Amino acid sequence: MALRSMILAMLFFFFQTRLATWSDDNTNCCNWSSVSCNHVTGHILELHLSTSITYSHWGYGVLGRSRFGGEIHHSILQLKELSQLDLSNNYFGGMQFPSFLCSMKSLTYLNLSYAGFSRSIPHQIGNLSGLLHLGLGGNSFTGKIPHQIGNLSNLLSLDLSGGNQYDKDGISMCEENLQWISSLSSLQYIQLSLVDLSYSFDWLPVLQSLPFLTKLHLKECALHHNFHPAIAINFSSLTILDLSSSFDFGSPSIPKWIFQLKNLVSLKLSYNNLQGLIPNGIHNFTLIEDLDLSGNLFSSYIPDWLYSLNHLKSLDLSGNNLHRTISYAIGNLTSMVNLDLSDNQLKEPFPSSLSNLCNLRSVDLSNNNFNQISGLIEIISNCASRTLEVLSIGSSKVHGNLTSQIGIFKNLCDLSIFNSSIQGAIPLSLGNLTSLKHLHVSSNKFNGNPFDVLQSLSELEYLQISDNLFHGIVNEHHLTNFAKLNSFSAPGNRLILKVGPNWKPSFQNLSFLFMPSWHLGPHFPSWIRSLKYLVDLSISDNNIFDSIPTWVWSAFPYASYFDFSNNDIHGELSYTLKNPINVDMIYLSSNRLSGPLPHKSPIVRYLDLSNNWFFGSIASFSCQEKKEPMMLIYLNLASNNLSGEITDCWKMWSNNLMIIKFDNNRFNGNLPTSMGSLSWLSSLQLRNNTLSGDFPICFKNSTKLVFLDLRENQFSGIIPTWVGDILINLKFLLLRSNQFNGKIPNHRCSLNSLHILDLAQNNLTGQIPKCINHLSFMLVKNTTLESNIYGKGNGTSLSITDVLLDLKGRDDVYTWLDLITSIDLSSNELCGEIPSEITSLKGLHFLNLSNNLLSGKIPKNIGNMESLESMELSKNELCGEIPSSMSNLNFLNKLNLSSNNLIGKIPTSTQLQSFEASSFVGNNLCGPPLPKNCDDLQNIPNHHDDKEGKRNRINWFYVSMSLGFVSGFWIVVGPLLYSRSWSRLLHENASRLIYIEAGRPKLPRPSPLRSVPGGTTIPALAIKF
Repeated sequence: MALRSMILAMLFFFFQTRLATWSDDNTNCCNWSSVSCNHVTGHILELHLSTSITYSHWGYGVLGRSRFGGEIHHSILQLKELSQLDLSNNYFGGMQFPSFLCSMKSLTYLNLSYAGFSRSIPHQIGNLSGLLHLGLGGNSFTGKIPHQIGNLSNLLSLDLSGGNQYDKDGISMCEENLQWISSLSSLQYIQLSLVDLSYSFDWLPVLQSLPFLTKLHLKECALHHNFHPAIAINFSSLTILDLSSSFDFGSPSIPKWIFQLKNLVSLKLSYNNLQGLIPNGIHNFTLIEDLDLSGNLFSSYIPDWLYSLNHLKSLDLSGNNLHRTISYAIGNLTSMVNLDLSDNQLKEPFPSSLSNLCNLRSVDLSNNNFNQISGLIEIISNCASRTLEVLSIGSSKVHGNLTSQIGIFKNLCDLSIFNSSIQGAIPLSLGNLTSLKHLHVSSNKFNGNPFDVLQSLSELEYLQISDNLFHGIVNEHHLTNFAKLNSFSAPGNRLILKVGPNWKPSFQNLSFLFMPSWHLGPHFPSWIRSLKYLVDLSISDNNIFDSIPTWVWSAFPYASYFDFSNNDIHGELSYTLKNPINVDMIYLSSNRLSGPLPHKSPIVRYLDLSNNWFFGSIASFSCQEKKEPMMLIYLNLASNNLSGEITDCWKMWSNNLMIIKFDNNRFNGNLPTSMGSLSWLSSLQLRNNTLSGDFPICFKNSTKLVFLDLRENQFSGIIPTWVGDILINLKFLLLRSNQFNGKIPNHRCSLNSLHILDLAQNNLTGQIPKCINHLSFMLVKNTTLESNIYGKGNGTSLSITDVLLDLKGRDDVYTWLDLITSIDLSSNELCGEIPSEITSLKGLHFLNLSNNLLSGKIPKNIGNMESLESMELSKNELCGEIPSSMSNLNFLNKLNLSSNNLIGKIPTSTQLQSFEASSFVGNNLCGPPLPKNCDDLQNIPNHHDDKEGKRNRINWFYVSMSLGFVSGFWIVVGPLLYSRSWSRLLHENASRLIYIEAGRPKLPRPSPLRSVPGGTTIPALAIKF
């Protein structure tokens, strides 16, 4: 049988389940599932091998595992009368579209959507002239759409939507000329979402010429042209229009031609940066049933006219900035089924007219300014208690208790009340929601044992209860009814699992298990072994005092993520790991694993072995015998006992590697030149090793570097000028505690994106470059809400977090790096004045110039640096008064001006007087917080007429002081010329009278009088060099 041979040539999962009827015993293929025949001739007419995949909050459902794969066999060509072929929702591994299918001219229906095909669509597709339906969407095709599709003149439905896939040049499937569509005059449905139409100037006139077009989908097509055409638009049959995320060309308004489409039933304009008021032209869509304006920038209130669109069944205004309250007029929308007003600034009270919406199935009001959930539940329960299926009100200011009224919604499938302040126990009535499939109540203040209530929810598929105050013992009987559970996440509570050694969980289809801090130890939990379909497994921080069993590495064929960190897992991985690690992401940090580094397969993308006891060289780890390209993106080997040189084997890692963390080991020698081949390298952390040599020249090729940390090594030589010319994406340059010398190159000022510059504790000389005000990121205050620093790799973006920084005189771990700006040039030999240009850095938070040879005055406009939180200028040779503008530094919480030559009164401000006196000692300053009173200073007249007289007047105070000094000098020193005993005593003790601090001589504290032979006393002398 040709058909059976074709299918058996494919590779697929669950053969017995999917195609149990395709057996040798059942020879009549017309009786097989997914096959339709002509019962007269017995010829096969239809073959439907699509996979039903359940999409949900956690990705693919259980049926997603049974997708077909492999190759499509040529024997299918023997089905001469096949009219319908459906292979959608499978995965054929990125293979080329099988061009031999284009010879099956009997086909009227061909659906290969979402089937894992790639490369280009063959032009022979135009040979299938009998096609009525062509579905190629959701694949990874690249290049241009073949214009031969225009030969399919009978087409009614065309799906060529993209799949977010780009070719090696960064180009997705695109089209510049859509004229070929004009010949498809029978088209009723077009799906071109995710096709790049940015260079297509004719898309609008071409598409509007199709007389029978009813459904048009152009989501994410980068449309930039003809939004205000001169010609009249005639989409007379169009009922569905989707232009979501498709136009962003500076205009904040909806193109006017859209308002001419009077027959629209569905309009989607989400994520197009539309601004201002919701346009009243929408009021003309009297037939509209589905309106999506989400993800725009509308900042007004919801207009009352919108509530007159009484055919509306679905309204999505989420992700705008809408405010005020929800109008009572919402009660007019009696046909409403799905209502989404989330992510706005709406506030209470809830209108009682919501009780009129008796057809409601889904309500999402999350992330607004609502305070109480009980009022909403009471109102909508009056009419929608039997229809409501989805209720979400998370990420608001909701507090109080979840009332027992929640149990009235018998058909509720999805309940999300997360990231709020709801407290108390979960009400018993929630256990009556027997249809509940999705429960998300994380990040609240719920307490008690939730499983006393949840144990009756036998339909539950997704359970997220993390970060609450839940506590208690969870036993086997609590989890017996969870047979359909697919995702379970419950970290951040005080729950304890107590089950027998032979326990086998009922949730055998579980894909995602997150149980940190459940006291699963001391032994590695053996019950996990039965969960064959696990994809993600996190059991960190569970007091596991055991080695990793051998079965862990082979029991889970779908495993993608393991997190066993923060336990007490010990032993050598080489003893339990028979084959190289082949899990996509694995985190084993903060354990007691030892021995040499384990081998890993090329498919591993994230590997964290930090804070363990691994030792020895990394040669066998990084220089594997097989020269296969590595998929690794993130590598963390920090805080181990690894030693030797960093081996020169990085070319095989060059495709993807973005983040390397080797800090706190014992690596030595120079950095290898092959590290320059890591073209996607974004972050390199080598702190606290004994690496040496000049500034590594291999970084000349690292143009995507964002974070470079070479602190606490033995690098030497000058900092090359090319750093500022080539590493233009650098945001963090950390070179503290090395042996760099020479001047700070002016090219360093070219690093416009620099957040942190740390050159402290080196041997740098010369002046601070005046071009420091070219560090443009520090010129303005950071007002963005973004707090992460990202490295951009080969189709991947990773945040750089958890970095140890010395910003306040101590080492702290910082996570939100984009909120920090710092310049630290302390403990060098920099000289000259502090450049006044530095005061332009209004966005700088931390400044440390201490322990240098800086002279001159503190810049008078220092108060312009309004973001400063810490300023260290101590142990220099600064002079003059403290600028009065320093009192403007309202955020300053650390200040050190000690050990300089500053004079005068400390300016008065709430901030400056709050510091300890130690911040100002070692100067000639007065006023609070110092005990020295400024009233003791001589008042000097300030009149202009007296200035010339002052210059010519003899100051007898200084004359008398000079005469007194000369007389005193000879009284003390004169006898030394005649007394050998005094002279000898001075010579023997001179070295003891010298006081030197931090490498520079300073006057000692006053010494007591010393006795000398003959009973005479002399003062101890302090000698300053």
